[in-house]
Amino acid sequence: MTPSVGVLAVVTLQRLAELALASRNTRALKAAGAVEAGASHYPLIVSLHAAWLVGLWALAWDRPINLAWLAGFIALQLLRGWVIASLGGRWTTRIIVLPGAGLVRRGPYRFLDHPNYLIVVGEIAVLPLAFGLPVYALLFSALNAAILWVRIRAESKVLSELSATD
Repeated sequence: MTPSVGVLAVVTLQRLAELALASRNTRALKAAGAVEAGASHYPLIVSLHAAWLVGLWALAWDRPINLAWLAGFIALQLLRGWVIASLGGRWTTRIIVLPGAGLVRRGPYRFLDHPNYLIVVGEIAVLPLAFGLPVYALLFSALNAAILWVRIRAESKVLSELSATD
């Protein structure tokens, strides 16, 4: 097994574990009366992230790893963990709103409205750069930016409606 395969395997397992956690949290939130917003763009997000990871497996499995970029990616994972811990049972990969719950204002949410999206922007670029794939990083960063433009608008709209009722 090459070091690149090891890194890709860890990232793949991490993403699968996150999807399982998000699914569990989504079910629990919906059972508590939460509703989903912006569901129409969700398949695009899943498709983009799946294509990004599959493409990395195809292109990077045998490439050398730039340790500085890998360290940056690991730092982003620590920040991702902070986001997930801060949201707790409210963290999902979907826009799920629990009426009456209010906005989370702890952890990185004290400083930014959408810290997870900044982390995702970094991840989409940094991991391909760790494998020496700058064109791949640029391509997926552009695609991600387009989807995030839709996603953040949808989430901001529902969150502003939620905060207006608090």
